[in-house]
Amino acid sequence: MDKKYIIIALSYALVGLILGSVMAATKNHGQMVTHAHIMLLGFVTTFSYGLCYKLWITNSSTKVAKSQFVLHQLGTILMLSGLYMMYGNLIENHKIEALMGISSVAVILGLILMIYQLIQTNRDNQ
Repeated sequence: MDKKYIIIALSYALVGLILGSVMAATKNHGQMVTHAHIMLLGFVTTFSYGLCYKLWITNSSTKVAKSQFVLHQLGTILMLSGLYMMYGNLIENHKIEALMGISSVAVILGLILMIYQLIQTNRDNQ
């Protein structure tokens, strides 16, 4: 699971850097919020999860680990897509509010499951 997270994190970084370069080249920074979320939620958080799996979580085949992965990735992709559509004026904000709410909850639940796994790993090693 650790390598999968790192590869995905680096993919988010690539997308974020491309979006940042496009904004710089066009001098249109309308997607700044999307760019920031790609880099922080997509790259940094996903990379951090990969490190957690590499360093502390030894069993990544549990239902909790799989659920955590799916929640974080699905929530992140939905949130980034929603932000891109909102800040690109491709959709009216009120039409995407539910998607943004669901994606936020998914990301938060993914974080809670990561914390749970880290606590459980600590308990197992004592």
